[in-house]
Amino acid sequence: MLEEGTKAPLFTLPDKDGNEISLESFRGRYVLVYFYPRDNTPGCTAEACSIRDNMPDFSALGLSVLGISPDKAESHRRFAEKYGLDFTLLSDTDHKVMEEYGAYGEKMMYGKKTVGVIRSSFLIAPDGTIAKVWKKVSTKTHGEDVKKAFSEIAG
Repeated sequence: MLEEGTKAPLFTLPDKDGNEISLESFRGRYVLVYFYPRDNTPGCTAEACSIRDNMPDFSALGLSVLGISPDKAESHRRFAEKYGLDFTLLSDTDHKVMEEYGAYGEKMMYGKKTVGVIRSSFLIAPDGTIAKVWKKVSTKTHGEDVKKAFSEIAG
């Protein structure tokens, strides 16, 4: 997994409407890139809603959010509509971006080794470096955790 202080790998992925979104287009501002396993599952929904609930503060502080999972655009569209998610969801169906960030690979799930998405988040600074990494995420409080860390980092 990538560490704080390293350059964030650039990527371009489709959003819920099929538009290509590039990390490069966020250069000059802070962006949270968070990786999650699957739309409409209990943990992923709790995490997305925690972020959604903090979006007014994030927007006021100048923080953009990109959620990335292996789900396809249609799944993202339904997920965003169902829960009123007002941030960008991107599709990484072949896991290439997740692998670059170390957010896909071997993990423990219910006491068994498996391969899949490793729930993690990266706060990327305006210069494109990683300012903060969450290697373990509390799905219910992630929005608050990000807001607290971002306030300390960005002042």
